[in-house]
Amino acid sequence: MQDQPFPDPAAATLPDERVRGEIVNDSHTFRRAVADLRRGLSQRELWLSLGWQDIKQRYRRSTLGPLWITIATGVMATALGLLYSILFQIPLAEFLPHVTVGLILWGFISGCIKEGSEVFISNEGLIKQLPSALSVHVYRLVWRQFLFLCHNLVIWVVLMVIYPRPLGWDLLLAVLGLAVLLLNGVWVAMLFGILATRFRDIAPLLDSMVQLLFYMTPIVWTTQTLYEQGGQIADRARIAELNPLYHYLEIVRAPMLGEPVAAYHWWIVLGCTAVGLLLAFAALRRFRARVPYWV
Repeated sequence: MQDQPFPDPAAATLPDERVRGEIVNDSHTFRRAVADLRRGLSQRELWLSLGWQDIKQRYRRSTLGPLWITIATGVMATALGLLYSILFQIPLAEFLPHVTVGLILWGFISGCIKEGSEVFISNEGLIKQLPSALSVHVYRLVWRQFLFLCHNLVIWVVLMVIYPRPLGWDLLLAVLGLAVLLLNGVWVAMLFGILATRFRDIAPLLDSMVQLLFYMTPIVWTTQTLYEQGGQIADRARIAELNPLYHYLEIVRAPMLGEPVAAYHWWIVLGCTAVGLLLAFAALRRFRARVPYWV
C-alpha cells in the first residue's frame, strides 16, 4: 500500500491565496472591523439596557436620582456665569447661556474621552465572558453620555424661558451637530480605548489633557471678547481657533443660542471626523482580536 502524503495546512486554509504565496489573517481586515461595528449595532437592546442600568446603578437609593446630574451642572454654570460675567463685564443674559450650553456639551465630550480611554478595561469581565462585539461597550458608553446630556438639556430649556432668544429653523443644525458629536464619541472611545488598553499610561495622560483643554476652549470665556480687545490679544484669539474642540462646540452651541454658525466650523469638524474615523478603523482592524488578551 502506497503511503499518502500529509496535506499542506497552508493549502487547506488558503486555497485561493496559495498561488501568490500570500497569507491573509482574516481577523486583521477592514471587513471584520466593519462586521464588528454592525454586529454591535444589531445588539442595541443589550447596550441600550446596559447604559440605562449604569445610570440607575450610579444613583441607586438616591431620592433625586439622575436629577443630581442636572443640579450639579446648573449650579456650576450659574456660579461660573456670575463670576466671569463680572470679570469680563459681559451682560449676564448674554454670557450665562453661553457658559451653560458650553458646560453641557463639554460634559459629553470630556466623558467620551476620559471614560472612553477605560471603556475596555472597565468591562474586562464582560469582554472575557460575554460573546458580543467589541463595539457594544463603545456604544454603551456613548449612549450613557448621551443620556447625561439629555438630562442637562433641561437647564438650557429653563434658560431659554428666562432669557428668550429667537430660535428658528437653524435649531435643526444643533440636532445635526449633536449627531456628529455622537459619531465622534464612537471613534474617540474606540481609538483611545484600544490604545489605553495596550498602554495604560494613556488614560491618566488624557485625563490631564482634558483638564487643560477645558481652559483652552471658549467655555467660560468668548473669542469675541478677545477680538474686541484688539492688538496681540486678538491674535491670541485666532490661535485659540486652532483648538478643534472649539469648533465642535460651536456647531451645536451657536444654533442653540440663536446665533449663526460660520461654515468653516463645519468643514473643520467634518475633516477631524473623517480623520478620526480612519484612525479608529485602523486600530480596530489591527488590534480588535488582541483587546481580550490586554484587559
